[in-house]
Parts: sequence; structure tokens; C-alpha cells
Amino acid sequence: MTSKREKFVELAEARVNRAIKDLQLIGNLSNRSAYEFSETDIKKMFGAVQKALDTAKGRFARDGEAAGGEFRL
Repeated sequence: MTSKREKFVELAEARVNRAIKDLQLIGNLSNRSAYEFSETDIKKMFGAVQKALDTAKGRFARDGEAAGGEFRL
């Protein structure tokens, strides 16, 4: 049986690495020869990502308060 700490480390490493990979993929959208986007689109995208980060970080300080939502442009 694994300890709570071991399970946390296992899941945290996998999830953070997946989030980093996904952020790198978002960065790939900056290729203007392949995509068309506006400054408003960029602000909305990174605003949504920042809000999700702030919410996730806050859950560690506030007894796991639930939050969520899906991003849309």
C-alpha cells in the first residue's frame, strides 16, 4: 500500500508535467504563418489560464474549495 505522500508525489509529478506540456502546445499557437489571432484572443487565453492557476493555488490554502469551468474564446 502506498502512503498518502507517495501518491501525492506520483500524481503531482504526472499532472504538473502534463500541464507544462500543454502550456508548450499553447505556445505553439503563436505561429502567425499557421494561425490567425488577435491580441484580444491572447488576453482571453492567458486570462483563463491565469484564473485556473490562481484557483488551483488557492485550493491549497482554503481547504480544497471546488471551482472549475471550461475555456472558450
